[in-house]
Amino acid sequence: MKPVRVGICGLGTVGGGTFNVLTRNADDIARRAGRPIVIEQVAHRSIHPDCDITGINATSDVFEVATNPNVDVLVELIGGYDIARELVLTAIANGKHVVTANKALIAVHGNEIFKAAHEKGVIVAFEAAVAGGIPVIKSLREGLGANRIEWVAGIINGTGNYILTHMRDEGRAFEDVLAEAQALGYAESDPTFDVEGIDAAHKLTILASIAYGVPLQFEKAFTEGISRITAEDVEQADNLGYVIKHLGISKRTDQGLELRVHPTLIPKERLLANVHGVKNAIAIMGDAVGPTLYYGAGAGAEPTASAVVADLLDVARDISTDHHYRVPYLAFSGIDEDVSQLPIMPMEDITTAYYLRLLAVDRPGVLARVATILAEQGISIEALIQKEATEGELVPIILLTHRTKEKQMNEAIREIESMADIAGPLTRIRVESLDEGE
Repeated sequence: MKPVRVGICGLGTVGGGTFNVLTRNADDIARRAGRPIVIEQVAHRSIHPDCDITGINATSDVFEVATNPNVDVLVELIGGYDIARELVLTAIANGKHVVTANKALIAVHGNEIFKAAHEKGVIVAFEAAVAGGIPVIKSLREGLGANRIEWVAGIINGTGNYILTHMRDEGRAFEDVLAEAQALGYAESDPTFDVEGIDAAHKLTILASIAYGVPLQFEKAFTEGISRITAEDVEQADNLGYVIKHLGISKRTDQGLELRVHPTLIPKERLLANVHGVKNAIAIMGDAVGPTLYYGAGAGAEPTASAVVADLLDVARDISTDHHYRVPYLAFSGIDEDVSQLPIMPMEDITTAYYLRLLAVDRPGVLARVATILAEQGISIEALIQKEATEGELVPIILLTHRTKEKQMNEAIREIESMADIAGPLTRIRVESLDEGE
């Protein structure tokens, strides 16, 4: 059959990996696709050192690829928002299919991009945008298509998981492990997107849209980072039978959909609690299948390239299929008003249990007053640890509460922090059981 001709925009880590996988495994890929997939053109500013593009048509202008009549599929691997959006929309306008690994682009501009692609009858594939080489989008969109998805929870940022893993295993401070992660190349020089949850929120937004059939709504995702987690918190969580993970969580409730990224205490026996280092894992609960787990390399040149090339295989197979019969971009065909308009719940309306750590003056009545404030907000205490007084007569107090609304907990924290006998801000970490249906 006629070859599918690909233009790759960006030859950095992922672009270089994609180029190498396509060339190295060309024969197997052609057999799987039923036709050759060949690299027609590449656009780059710099080239990954392991990537040899000798003999390949190369340019520094990505838009030259988007308008090249010989290119059937544009592979967008430049990252970012604005230029990537313009590039993808230009490619679509020129009748080209698109494969991208850009989670920020899909989370923020996906609704616009999919509308344009549908009108033009082209494919936009984005498996590599979430969890690198783990085929979670295809699994959620197709493999679990029979299920009503109840919740999705995942470790979807390897940098944060690396930091929390080493804090737990070695008792080190956040700043110390972050510096190590930067030295090893796991964290950027500006780690904000990773450690403050923005990267994970991009990915969670995409997963939630596919899981529940709702529009992409990144702006409504709640994000909280891990920079305030201390070695003391990690140790106390362990003493209470929990592990702290930076999770993206989305749940379907009677009030709407939860969409949140934050540090979370989960029981040690849970599958996600035992995912370490830079690995990613996503747990999905379906009403028919029950709990499933998708684990593997969430980043890296060839793991991510594996997902990019898998998308190219799908495009090669479907390129001649009427677009009305292809798998929908976000899993659901048409618009079901009852489902697509499900609201994203504000964080203050979400219910979880809580871990609280505070420093209090070692004085009679202080703990009683804290308990009273919690009780007045309808918050009951499940466990309490009061350690020996530290230097300066301050007593560390750790509380584990039963489930309550975030709004009530916020009010309780405000009152507790206003007490004269409480030193500094209180530490709050949400607790989730993530029932796996044992």
